[in-house]
Amino acid sequence: MDSQPHSPPQDAPPDLPASLEAPPREPILTLPGALTAYVALLALIHLRVLLPPEYENWTIDVFGFIPKRYDSSLLNLQIPGGSGAKVWSFVTYSLLHANLTHLGFNVLWLLPFGSALARRFGAVRFFVFMAVTAAAGALAHLVTHEHAVAPMIGASASVSGAMAAAIRFAFARGSFLSFSRSDADTAARVPALPLSRALRDGRVLGFLAVWFGVNIVFGVGAIGVGTEGASVAWQAHIGGFVAGLLLFALFDPVPRVRSDAADASSQDISTRI
Repeated sequence: MDSQPHSPPQDAPPDLPASLEAPPREPILTLPGALTAYVALLALIHLRVLLPPEYENWTIDVFGFIPKRYDSSLLNLQIPGGSGAKVWSFVTYSLLHANLTHLGFNVLWLLPFGSALARRFGAVRFFVFMAVTAAAGALAHLVTHEHAVAPMIGASASVSGAMAAAIRFAFARGSFLSFSRSDADTAARVPALPLSRALRDGRVLGFLAVWFGVNIVFGVGAIGVGTEGASVAWQAHIGGFVAGLLLFALFDPVPRVRSDAADASSQDISTRI
């Protein structure tokens, strides 16, 4: 009986390597709701530039910060807004901008630092903090421009305050400027360094040196709108920045760490490279 030819055994297909799912990549910058609402508010208010010139100028006179309002030697000087503007303009000036470039520049600087701060503080603390640092910037401008008639507008004092507050925890291990960065929510809630410890951190000191140097030399940010063109109110930036640096602890909901623990937690992965 004829036998069927013996077929060689079929080689088993090689094992295919198991496909490894890459962990989901978090966007470089995600905006919390509080910051999104703040930026949307700035954009909405900026639509005032579509008003006729006389009404647009009226909004600046009423809601901009004018040091001359507080000059008691000029009792007969009539500035739109009356007594109420002496109160609300300490904050409302920060919601006005001269043009899209002015608005865009402030928003651009606010996004990375304000995002971390809004996640850490939550909406209510974040909005109050932005108002307080705006008022601090206005006070610094008032002290240094006691008789100025030109209104000051722009969110730069608040942006500066947010930057100052953020560097209290930005360089801690796992935070958003750390080499060992965690996810956005975790990075925003790492324990902050005590101020005395932060001011001995070389990275913080370097940031402070660059920030103050840029603002004093170039004066980028909040703008004073006057008849002879725009000038930079850099003193307001410094007022907002100092307030943000010093008042951060009053707003921070994240528990503090001991000084020795802070020394350990501030050590970044970069020290081992």
